[in-house]
Amino acid sequence: MNCGIVIIPTYNEIENIESIIRAVFSLHKSFHLLIIDDNSPDKTAEKVKQLQGEFPDKLFLEQRAKKSGLGTAYVHGFKWALQRNYEYIYEMDADFSHNPNDLERLYEACHFETADLAIGSRYVTGVNVVNWPLSRVLLSYFASVYVRMVTGMKIMDATAGFICYRRQVLESINLDKIKFIGYAFQIEMKYRTFAKGFVIKEIPVIFTDRTKGQSKMSGAIIKEAVFGVLSLRIKKFFNRL
Repeated sequence: MNCGIVIIPTYNEIENIESIIRAVFSLHKSFHLLIIDDNSPDKTAEKVKQLQGEFPDKLFLEQRAKKSGLGTAYVHGFKWALQRNYEYIYEMDADFSHNPNDLERLYEACHFETADLAIGSRYVTGVNVVNWPLSRVLLSYFASVYVRMVTGMKIMDATAGFICYRRQVLESINLDKIKFIGYAFQIEMKYRTFAKGFVIKEIPVIFTDRTKGQSKMSGAIIKEAVFGVLSLRIKKFFNRL
């Protein structure tokens, strides 16, 4: 039985894409995969097309004309998945910073437990991050502290990008209103879920920094997160979220 669809946005992930696809399809539970590629110059999409012949009817590819940001890629994927019969919709990175084995744990939290949104959390049981410099760990950790202070959410890892949504959560959110693209996108989706009263559960995972390819982190993404949180709280205050 299919357990949902995993959405993986890509940009120049040729070093990781085949391995991550094979890892997901080797799991005991059956997952479908949707790769959303932003016209990667390294021909990531071409590799996915090759693998579609090996994994028909379970590996899908959406190609976009240019690099347009993580948030817009996920919104594109959410809309695609909602048009199909998927009960569970996942977010995951291509670079193995998220362990594919943990997909099954996210599934169990939503299917067998009460979670409407399950988060693969780096901080719910301490700091479970491997190979990050201390400065990056502190930035990420205190970003979540800041989010909790501003929004009132009790989520320990507000910027986490390893997620399982029940279908009804995404159906309840006006995806056309989602504008943020980086960390702020992850925060906004959690905040909108929280504001609608859905059950959010954090599942402890170990996050391992990529060993292949380049990080997509930038100063603009950090700035967006800082000011984006404030704008979300203000919109909520005026009932405009």
